[in-house]
Amino acid sequence: MGEGFGDWSMGDDAALLDVVTSANVACGFHAGDWDTMAATMALAHRNEVGIGAHPGFPDLQGFGRRRMAMSRDAVRNMVAYQVGAARGIAASVGASVRHVKLHGALANMASEDADLALSAYEGALSVDPDVILLVLAGTAQQDAALTLGAVWAGEIFADRGYNADATLVARGRPGAMVHDPEEAAARMVRFVRDGAIHATDGTRIPAACDSICLHGDGPEAVAIARAVRSALEAAGMTLRPMRGRRGEGVG
Repeated sequence: MGEGFGDWSMGDDAALLDVVTSANVACGFHAGDWDTMAATMALAHRNEVGIGAHPGFPDLQGFGRRRMAMSRDAVRNMVAYQVGAARGIAASVGASVRHVKLHGALANMASEDADLALSAYEGALSVDPDVILLVLAGTAQQDAALTLGAVWAGEIFADRGYNADATLVARGRPGAMVHDPEEAAARMVRFVRDGAIHATDGTRIPAACDSICLHGDGPEAVAIARAVRSALEAAGMTLRPMRGRRGEGVG
């Protein structure tokens, strides 16, 4: 969320913040600016929605979805910079940052490369050692969080397809995106009940289903959010801001 900047807006954050329990707020590198961050965080705080920093590559034109080659020190400092900015803006509106979730290409690369994930998470933890690391469940991101002994939560996607190794199907390929709200809702009930990700090829991957992510920039985002929440509640599940865990574990 908070992915507009200046006079340019993106997504219906106000509607989404009536549905979701946690919000990943852009930190100004891939999208967002100080005014948008402040407004988004203030509304999230009023709605008792957990606030997360959403650091990405410095790539406004590519929306942080283009891969970049950076040194490990640069990644560490880049994430620390953005998490620090998010914490400062949150404090200015009487709120706090509970979690950190990597964005876009940075997240995808960190799901494949544990050393890159370690650098990113070291940057976040250098600012707040107790922050929850929201990791792409079952990937190198989770391995890095475990190596660091950090508090973490496992994330699954409502609107993305999965490969057999728990990474996301690359955008532009068949099965990468889920646009139908009812399909997304059914998938999430299945994933959470099973404590597992179901890949597009049928592979079942046990995973920590602590948090469900959807992208706020798509035209169907609000409809997907409402459908997923309704389906989970109808299945007897209670939704609340994620709780972190330490150590191994799925489900």
